[in-house]
Amino acid sequence: MRRFTATATATATACALVLGAAGLIAASAGTAQASTCSHAYLPLQDSSCTPGAYNPDVTQSNIHSTICVSGWTGTVRPPTSYTNPLKAQGIIDYGYSDTNMADYEEDHLVPLELGGAPRDPGNLWPEPYSGSQTAHSKDGVETKLKNAVCAGTITLSAARSAIKNNWTTALQVTGIG
Repeated sequence: MRRFTATATATATACALVLGAAGLIAASAGTAQASTCSHAYLPLQDSSCTPGAYNPDVTQSNIHSTICVSGWTGTVRPPTSYTNPLKAQGIIDYGYSDTNMADYEEDHLVPLELGGAPRDPGNLWPEPYSGSQTAHSKDGVETKLKNAVCAGTITLSAARSAIKNNWTTALQVTGIG
């Protein structure tokens, strides 16, 4: 699984060459083909490739000094020099026919605003901006969940679990939607 073997210094080209040499990627006519992940679950991620991960530095007892502080996510967000190679490889791994990187957000399944692991490749995936429920749709769910956690309406654990299991139903499952 690519999501667990990517490194910060790997480039999409290097990964593709290595995986291609190992016979793990099949490509024809320049179109990326999935080697390990499926986009059949959209708008959700393939949980076998992107299971989600938590930042151990964020706990229920410290949310008011971490995720509930305005601007906190900016202190932990990885740079695009780290996420862009993961996005490029993820587009290949998920088998998207559209390979334009601008059409995807390299998204944290468990968002930083809920204490998702910032650099864990298992928490990052290329989420499309197109479709009926998109990366932009998920952003709104993330904000509502974070606001509810910070207000004490739901626990951090409940919010994390709901978004990790199915972001499209997370608001209903937690009772805030």
